[in-house]
Amino acid sequence: MTVYIDILVLENFILNLIILYATGIISKNKIKHLNLILGSLAGSIGTIIYYLIPTLDYYNIIIKILLSVLMIYISYKPDCFKQMVRKIIFFYLTSFTFGGAAIAAIYIVNTEKINIQNGLIIGNYTLKTVIIGIIIAFMIIVLAFKLVKNKFSKKDLICNINITINQKNINTRALLDTGNCLKEPITNIPVVIVEKELLKNIIPEEILLNSEKILGGDLSYISEKDKIEYMPRLKVIPFSSIGKENGMLLGIKADKIEVEKQNEVNVENKVIVGIYDKKISKKEEYKALVGMDII
Repeated sequence: MTVYIDILVLENFILNLIILYATGIISKNKIKHLNLILGSLAGSIGTIIYYLIPTLDYYNIIIKILLSVLMIYISYKPDCFKQMVRKIIFFYLTSFTFGGAAIAAIYIVNTEKINIQNGLIIGNYTLKTVIIGIIIAFMIIVLAFKLVKNKFSKKDLICNINITINQKNINTRALLDTGNCLKEPITNIPVVIVEKELLKNIIPEEILLNSEKILGGDLSYISEKDKIEYMPRLKVIPFSSIGKENGMLLGIKADKIEVEKQNEVNVENKVIVGIYDKKISKKEEYKALVGMDII
């Protein structure tokens, strides 16, 4: 059977692009089309090299994993190891679903013989057949994630936290955010994001109202007393998010944070509270975001 390398590259490129795009949607990641194109191209070239040069089985697994890591890194550039692992898991779940649906569609529609060689489907099948498989896979993914979201509601991810700063404390509800890898860059201390309004009872109002000016280096709004008590605690936290590539967040080191989840209390003494000036939850179900590092 004749195999055309240029067609294989094009087919793999298109499928990689669709899978990476679906991965970004499922993981709620900002999608940069140029990065997706580069990641898909790297994956398709790597797959063809892998097809042309057969290797031992255990090397096959290593090559496939490294290729997946390369595609994810080029496409999304995860901020930390946990985000990388999370995106790779989504990538494989999406790949398996798309692959299974595509193979099923090819076998159902085609009457001619199909072979699988070095991980590539070789046979006479039309682009229409592949598109049918993609549509089926997309429907399966959407329905599956809706079922998972209904099974594991936000209530399962919400906990109670007690924040103590300068011997003053507040209680609130927080969302366990698996994607929160935010840390203070110098000390590597994890950061808990808390709404500004909630902090009025434990942080001087002058600091809260002028957080942007403090980030810019203007300390004229802070009294001498508060400078002595709070200045050593203040931290500047760089962050990236959708719509804001290089943001800065004012943080303040807490005495401790107690996280209560499923009748268990975890106490963390090395935590920084990031002051967020907007609503974290539109329905006000929670007013803070806690990363898994603190749990």
